[in-house]
Amino acid sequence: MKPHIKSSAFGALILALFAVAELRAEEIVVIVNLAAATISKEQIADLYLGRSDAWTPIDQAVGSGIYVEFYKKVTGRDSAQIKAIWSRILFTDRGIPPKQLADSAAVKKAVAANPKAVGYIEKSAVDASIRVALSID
Repeated sequence: MKPHIKSSAFGALILALFAVAELRAEEIVVIVNLAAATISKEQIADLYLGRSDAWTPIDQAVGSGIYVEFYKKVTGRDSAQIKAIWSRILFTDRGIPPKQLADSAAVKKAVAANPKAVGYIEKSAVDASIRVALSID
């Protein structure tokens, strides 16, 4: 391969990686029902790690970009660690994992319908049917 073709292909690869990183960098927000009380980041982490059942956590699809990013930023854990935590909780019959829904639209609809529900979506998906409880950055 000629040097100028290599550098051209490398440049295209770098641009593609930046484009993907920018797509995944959209801000995530934790949402609650309009009638819900306030909730802290610590309470949210406890809910999604099975340490609390004060609210009804709603999850995005396992392995989706928003799922991975949410758990990393809110709990400090990756997908494998989350799976291990919930496997232990289920094995010892100490809880039920968050209900998983297909996308942000489904999460938003579920949270809007349940005053005890909490979920997370892309900031761009926020509308008047739910309230933002916390921005995750």
